[in-house]
Amino acid sequence: MENNRNFFITIALSVLILTLWQVFYMNPRMEQQREQTRVEQQRVEAQKKEAGGGTNSGAAGTPAPTAGAIPNAPGGDAVTAASRDQAVAATKRVKIDTPSLEGSINLTGARLDDLKLKHYTETVDKNSPEIQLLNPQALPTGYFAEIGFVGTDKTGAVPSSDTVWSVEGNPTLTPSTPVTLTYTNDKGLTFKRTISVDDNYMFTVSDTVQNSGSAAVSLFNYGRVTRYDKPAVASTYVLHEGLIGVTGTEGLTEYKYAAIEKDKEVKPGKSTDGWLGITDKYWAVTLVPTEKQPFQPRYGYFEDGRHRYQSDFLTDAINVGAGQSATVETEIFAGAKEVAKINAYEADRHIRQFNLLIDWGWFYFITKPMFWLIDTLYKFFGNFGLAILATTVVVKAIFFPLANKSYASMANMKKVQPKMVEIREKYADDKMKQQQAMMELYKTEKINPLAGCWPVALQIPVFFSLYKVLYITIEMRHAPFFGWIHDLAAPDPTSIFNLFGLLPFAAPAFLPHMGAWAVVMGITMFLQMRMNPAPPDPTQAAIFTWMPVIFTFMMGSFPAGLVIYWAWNNTLSILQQGVIMKRQGAKIELWDNLAALFRKKPSPAE
Repeated sequence: MENNRNFFITIALSVLILTLWQVFYMNPRMEQQREQTRVEQQRVEAQKKEAGGGTNSGAAGTPAPTAGAIPNAPGGDAVTAASRDQAVAATKRVKIDTPSLEGSINLTGARLDDLKLKHYTETVDKNSPEIQLLNPQALPTGYFAEIGFVGTDKTGAVPSSDTVWSVEGNPTLTPSTPVTLTYTNDKGLTFKRTISVDDNYMFTVSDTVQNSGSAAVSLFNYGRVTRYDKPAVASTYVLHEGLIGVTGTEGLTEYKYAAIEKDKEVKPGKSTDGWLGITDKYWAVTLVPTEKQPFQPRYGYFEDGRHRYQSDFLTDAINVGAGQSATVETEIFAGAKEVAKINAYEADRHIRQFNLLIDWGWFYFITKPMFWLIDTLYKFFGNFGLAILATTVVVKAIFFPLANKSYASMANMKKVQPKMVEIREKYADDKMKQQQAMMELYKTEKINPLAGCWPVALQIPVFFSLYKVLYITIEMRHAPFFGWIHDLAAPDPTSIFNLFGLLPFAAPAFLPHMGAWAVVMGITMFLQMRMNPAPPDPTQAAIFTWMPVIFTFMMGSFPAGLVIYWAWNNTLSILQQGVIMKRQGAKIELWDNLAALFRKKPSPAE
């Protein structure tokens, strides 16, 4: 019984830590981010009014770049578009149409700033709009990727933010039809840009520079991902959102929005491979520079004009002799962080550690196998909820021998319970002798008092890894179960306070969230605890009586998939413990304990 109490105490502390983190850290941060977003939108609206409805010039207010320096992303412009459609229509564009993406490329700057994800919507509602990943600069939510050049006096004007490209031939970008853009300057340099895209989320930008002049020139290639707004969902300990990259000897580099706001600008060492960009929970935009040119990565936060976040790179000088040409290539990933596709890009395109774009965490050696198991079972069952249930069975099977030993030891301890009580009473005033007598009893009866701890120790990493998988992987986003569960990664939408939707009103917001599956989980936990005799200590007995209720309220705000897993795991544990206890000849206390709840207690006079 002592081991069983340790079991629930350990689990209680683990879930309590998670709950406290979510309630006192994550939720306030989310509210803070929403408030910051609201303030920022009010500020840019005020700028818009002050600007008097000025046009979006693209590079207005951008200082001329010096040789070897990336030109600033436009920061002085006020928000000038009243709607997204207006912002898109303000400039000439090349249409994007792939199985996964739709949008357009802005011919001013050849900028990727209009992109929607066809397979993902904002909510589970069938009429919900598609996810808008990239948006024109003229909007408060401006977010784009851009490739350009930095020149010198000898090169003349080179393609950058304000360059208007010409379309050569096909005007629509599809996986089978690349588009070609051209630009020629007054120094005899012709830039020919070919943009291609695959069926998923990877763009390839190939720039060929033809020098028709009489002298050799040197120029630099740059790329940047620029974002003007901060996402409403706060960056948290369990997940990284913000600037990210893998370059040079530093490897993985991550800067949350708050961190880069403080540091302003960070330049890791030069690199010849890798990638960098900005990541959200489920989406990301990253640049993969050419492997032919060393480049300088940079992460920054700029406050001149509109505040903005930026991940960028600048290559070493590219030399183009008179009558010669040079080609430089950059890949741009812009889309959903689907595990299989991210892994395929890393393997097929030899992108260094591209899998780190998904935040598997420090315990990736547990989290990644957990996802693989769930995803594999999903392909068999066709439902992630069933996959989670099957995963629970698999985990139980793996730990079955250890659990058997644990429950067998607990059953033996129940059989010697009278002897243990006798020892406690005999040596009530001498704790040392009491402990020695207990150890002798364990040795004689071949009982390991710590056996019950091992299943708990192994179960906690499984619990946390499943929580991580549900929280970070897009495959779990909007994944339905049965009945009222339409999103396993979100809390159960029902509430006990309106009888799970039977009463014609929504549950008050100030009440804790407690859905139907949380109640099921609480009932299974209650039954599992009643499998054992009640603790003799009144305080412990009260704690164990109320613990299922407390857990029911705590788990209500967790993802529904995690609550379903816990309820199913409790059910399997009850069955497993009951079978083992019966084989060991130990009494199962469940029915007596349940009957005792309804038995009339004698009054003090009786």
